[in-house]
Amino acid sequence: MSRVAIVTGAARGIGAATVDALVNENYRVVAVDRCRDISDVPYAMATRADLDVVVRRHGDAVLGLVGDVRSATDMQLAVETATRHFGRLDAAVACAGVLGAGGPLWEISDAAWDAVWSVNVLGTRRLIEAAAPKLISNGKEAHGRIVAVASAAGSTGLLHLAPYTAAKHAVVGLIRGVAMDLAPYGVTANAVSPGSTRTAILEASAKVYGLENVEAFAAQQPIGRLLEPSEIAAAIVWLCSSASSAITGADIAVDGGMTVS
Repeated sequence: MSRVAIVTGAARGIGAATVDALVNENYRVVAVDRCRDISDVPYAMATRADLDVVVRRHGDAVLGLVGDVRSATDMQLAVETATRHFGRLDAAVACAGVLGAGGPLWEISDAAWDAVWSVNVLGTRRLIEAAAPKLISNGKEAHGRIVAVASAAGSTGLLHLAPYTAAKHAVVGLIRGVAMDLAPYGVTANAVSPGSTRTAILEASAKVYGLENVEAFAAQQPIGRLLEPSEIAAAIVWLCSSASSAITGADIAVDGGMTVS
């Protein structure tokens, strides 16, 4: 029987790569994305057309759903859609995330802070609280999985990106806490923390630092290159598998050595 997952932030970047990788492992996926811009996020969000491209790659294996991760109603709809359309839910993957305005903390507006916090932290919470009861109800032997995309920023500090850094630290802490809540039920919860990866967030980061292109970030990573979304997705898919059954509450660095101390 095919396993079923929900992936948020699924229209591009790591989210889209995760949908692709899960389908390659015989998953059926509800691919969720907001598909419209967010006030106080200084770059364009993915579009419905982007989400449709991801869905078309996989035919009946993927169902696209426009939804906002900050909405409890939308995340509950995603869970209901998965169970109604595909018959079950086995994994929930929180890939949705944004980078806000750059600058010293004391120059960041409340609205800009709230935009970053609401998507990265509240959005992760909303998916987990919607999915957890269904994963628990499947029973201990069902290998229920929750994975959240954090960041190398979740274990270090980034110049002029304090809201993003704080939010990603919070995602890691949220996962560690909920992993303890879920442990008695056989459901694992883990974070994956990418380094500099070819995504819209990295392009926005380059603008914060006045860089002409993202290639300059390769120097941050001992492997000497940027990461591809598919490399992050590979780690996510492994954490969704039965092979990762002994791992919970972990923050897995997929960062080319960026945070090795």
